[in-house]
Amino acid sequence: MEAPKSNLAIVFAIALAAMITTALATSQLALHRVPSSGSVKTLRIAVFQDATCKQNLTSINWGLVEAGGSRQQPIWIKNTGNTPVRLNMTTENWSPSQAKSYITLSWDKEGRVLDAGQVIDATLKLEVSQSVAQTNIMEFSFTIVITGIESSSY
Repeated sequence: MEAPKSNLAIVFAIALAAMITTALATSQLALHRVPSSGSVKTLRIAVFQDATCKQNLTSINWGLVEAGGSRQQPIWIKNTGNTPVRLNMTTENWSPSQAKSYITLSWDKEGRVLDAGQVIDATLKLEVSQSVAQTNIMEFSFTIVITGIESSSY
C-alpha cells in the first residue's frame, strides 16, 4: 500500500516543480501588446431613380419607341463602397435575341471614376434603328448591367 502513495507524492512533486518553473519563466518574459485595426476593401455601387438617392432604380419602361427614334432616361449612381471604381455598362438577356441588332443602349459615364461615397447623374440613351421596321420585333426587353470596377488611377 505504501508504493501507490509514494508514486502519488512523486507525481505531485513533479507537477509542483513544473508549475514553479513555468511561473519563474513567465516572470522573465517581456511582453508588448500592439492593438491593430483596418478596413476591408469594398466595391459597391447603387443606382437610383432620384437625385436624393432614396428610390432604388429597379426597372425602366422605355414605352413606345418609333423606328429611328430614341429615348433618354436620367439615373443617379452612388459608390457605396470604400474604394474608387471605374464605371462600365453592358446589356444582357435580350428578348427577342435579335433585338440587340436593332436597339442600342449607351450612356455618358462610360469609364468615369467614382470615388467612395460620390454620387453622379448619368443619362441612358436608347436608340432604335430605322431598319427594325422590316422585322417582326414589336416588343423588347433586356437587362442593363452597370458595373463598378476597381480603379487604380487616382
